[in-house]
This record gives sequence, C-alpha cells and structure tokens, in this order.
Amino acid sequence: MKKVYPDAQSALAGLLKDGMLIMAGGFGLCGIPETLIKAIRDSGVTNLTIVSNNAGVDGAGLGLLLETKQVKKMISSYVGENKLFAQQFLSGALEIEFNPQGTLAERIRAGGAGIPAFFTRTGAGTDIAKGKEEREFDGERYIMERGIVADLSIVHAWMGDTEGNLVYRKTARNFNPMMATAGKTTVAEVEHLVQPGDFNPDHIVTPGVYVQRIIHVPDAVKHIEQRTVRKRVPAAGTGEEV
Repeated sequence: MKKVYPDAQSALAGLLKDGMLIMAGGFGLCGIPETLIKAIRDSGVTNLTIVSNNAGVDGAGLGLLLETKQVKKMISSYVGENKLFAQQFLSGALEIEFNPQGTLAERIRAGGAGIPAFFTRTGAGTDIAKGKEEREFDGERYIMERGIVADLSIVHAWMGDTEGNLVYRKTARNFNPMMATAGKTTVAEVEHLVQPGDFNPDHIVTPGVYVQRIIHVPDAVKHIEQRTVRKRVPAAGTGEEV
C-alpha cells in the first residue's frame, strides 16, 4: 500500500467530515503538524472536536482553526496562551473539556492500546470527578476516565520512511507518539523522508503499522511560542559581550 502523498490536501482527501474528532500532536508549538492543520482549515470542515494538549496560539497551530470557527469543542489540558480561545469560551461559542495533563496523556495512550477505561486518583474529590464513576481501591478514592480513539490523528515527526515508521526529535516527542496509535486513521508529516532501512530500526518510536498516510515537509517552520532573551552586557574586566 502506497503511504506517501504529494501534499497535505491529497493526504487528507476522503478523511475529513463535519463533526469528526481529530487528535493533533504537539506541545505548545513544538512538534505540531502545522501543514496538516492548514489543510484542515482550507478544507472548510466544521463542528470539529479537537484533542490536543493545548490550542496553539493566536495565529498559529490550532489557533488557525479557532479563527475560522471550525472547532466546536477542545479536549485539552492547557489553553493559557490563546486569547481567541478564551474569548470564544467565555462567549459560549466553544466547549472545553479540561483534563489534568497526565490524565489526558493516559486517555490517549489507553485508546491506542484498546483500553476503554481506567481508574486514577487524579481529580478525585474535585470538579474533575463530577459525573464520573468512582470506586475505592486500598482505601483511596479513584475516578474512572475513558480512553480516547480519534476519527483522525495528525502528527509531526522529524524523520520517517516510506513505510510509515517514525522517529521524533527531542521535545517534539511529546503527544505525537501516543496520538499516532490512537487514531482510526493516522496521517504524519515528516521533515526527513527516507527509504526503509535508512535509519536504525532501534530508533523507531512509532511503527509504520499505525500510520496510513505520510507527507514530506522539508521546510517545516519551527515557531517559538514565547521568545525570552536578555540584553547582552560586557563581561566584567573584558569589554566582551556575554
């Protein structure tokens, strides 16, 4: 089966529909599948539920889908960098299902592993527990959380081969690997596309069996979410800047 597609639009052809649930990898703006996000925006599909650690920022990442009001609901753990997100939520235009970050990660991992639900102490006795089944184990209260399986997972990898085996680089190895396993269909964008056998099989993080479609994005933009710098000053006694 040919997995490599010439562009994001063709890779998503036949997969998108209104009201679907999409998982989008990344943490902040690190490791986000931005090329695929832009293609989803351009498709015009609406009423989406998006599972992502956060909602990008204004003007980048999933923030692009908020601008076009294509998102009905976000399932996330952190949304503090996006003013548009806050505006839409406070106006009632956007639903939010907040998750503790570890719980969100485990819900995705569970979905990919075929586990429909699990119990965790995180959130027990708080608003997180409202409406959820609770049980006691070893004298402690636990709440039940459901695994998540997406209609479509979109992920970003540093390197991949034409069979869909993926390798992630540093911090970009965040939510991408687990989301790749938890989609009914997974589409990956990769910065370096190689042939099978061109990299050490021990380095594979996501086996190709989980990936159905691939696009090559050799010029992926690496956004900086918050640029923090300090003014250069002369080092004491040297006159050289540090």
